[in-house]
Order: sequence, then structure tokens, then C-alpha cells
Amino acid sequence: MESGKWGVLGSLCWLCAAVLCQEVITVKEGDNAEFKCNYPSSMQNPRIEWKHNSGQDVSLVYYGDALTAPYKDRADYYPQGLRLRSVTRKDNGDYVCEVTNTVTGALPAYTEITSKLVVPVAPSVPIARVPTSVTTDSVAELACMEKDSSPPATFVWYKDNIPMPDNPKTSPTFQNASYTIDQSTGVLKFNPVMKSDAGEFYCVASNSQGQQSSAAVRMDVNDVNVGGIVAAVIVVLLILGLIAFALWFAYSRGYIGKKSK
Repeated sequence: MESGKWGVLGSLCWLCAAVLCQEVITVKEGDNAEFKCNYPSSMQNPRIEWKHNSGQDVSLVYYGDALTAPYKDRADYYPQGLRLRSVTRKDNGDYVCEVTNTVTGALPAYTEITSKLVVPVAPSVPIARVPTSVTTDSVAELACMEKDSSPPATFVWYKDNIPMPDNPKTSPTFQNASYTIDQSTGVLKFNPVMKSDAGEFYCVASNSQGQQSSAAVRMDVNDVNVGGIVAAVIVVLLILGLIAFALWFAYSRGYIGKKSK
């Protein structure tokens, strides 16, 4: 009884360790990646499945005792592992080995082992999405777009060739500005926009493999044209008045609404 208790506890401890410990495998593009699935020997005749979680979707790699169609010509399965040949950046993500004990009542009943594959890729040239004209006291959002880097790039914004700190209050150049920067998404948001925020903006995407800069885009900041808005409202009212007069004139002359005899 005592030995059986320790056997159960040992299986549970092994399961906890397997779930919590995630191996990170770093492989260059074109090389092979090896994933281990070392389940306990007490799992007799286990059912094994492999899945790939890219962070955007989940696909089956090994299911029903066979490699799935997308992997059968580029992967090798063996009882306690999986080999992926000639990896590309699209292979980034988690590779999950799910082991189910087919012996009823045996422990552990289920084990899940995850390995993270990182295929290092330098950032491509990012695209800076910058509004070319905004009005004072509005909200302006600038975005730095780059999707190829692995690990994912972080972003730094430059205004007039000067790097913008995360907190504008820490810099004499930007202490009067009101903006926030998310380095992980590349979003720069001004709230509110001020005249002094006008300038040329570009962003830099970087990771452990290198960095790339976007082209610079100028953002102009203009005051709200109150006179133009008033003039536009007057023009619209005049047009509506002319339409109303035309309808009234046509009705009074019997051109519309006249009943046929």
C-alpha cells in the first residue's frame, strides 16, 4: 500500500514537471529540429498525438498513428520524439506531444509535453503608417508594421531623427508632448495632438538578429478650421432651402401632387 502510494505520487510529480518545464529549441532556417516526448515507462501502449500551435492557429502533425498530409514529406516520427526537417520561419511556435494512457486506471492517465521552436529571423523593413495631416486636440495613432522577425521585434520611434523615449516627461525634447508607445506592437499614440507634435517620423524594428528602419513620413498638425466648418454648414442650409423652395413652387403650380381627372 505504501509503495503504491509513492508510485502514484511519483507519477503525479513527473506529470507536473513535464507540464511546467518547456524546452526552447533554437534552430536556423534550413536546419532540422528535434522534439522530445519522454513519457514515463509506466504508460503501456500509449496513444500519441503531436500538434503545432503557431500562436494564431493549431494544426495536427501526428494523429491516428500517422503524420498528417502537410508533414508526411518533411517530418519523421519515432516513439518518443519528432524530427522536423529544413525548418522555416513558418514553423515557429509550440510543438505539443499529447500522450494518453490506454490502460484503464493506470497513472498517469495523460501527459502533455511542450517544446517551443524559435527560428531566428532578422526583421524585414518595417512600414510606418503615419497620418499626413491631423488637427490639434485630436487623437493620432501611428503604427510600425513588421511581421517577419523571429523572435518578434520590438519597436522604437524617431521624430526628426531623435529617438522618442517611452515616457516623454523624461526628455527635455518631448516633455511637453502627450503620447504613449507600445514597444511590442509598435503603436505610437498622441492624445491629444499639439502643434509641436508635427514632424518627420520613422520607426526601427529590432531583435537579436538585427534591425531595420522604415521610411520617414511627415505628419502636419493644423488648427481646426472653424470658419471653413461654418461656411460648409451655411452652404448645406442654402442647398436645403433651395430644394424646399423648388418643391413648394412645383406643388403650388400643380406640377406635383396634382390629381388626374
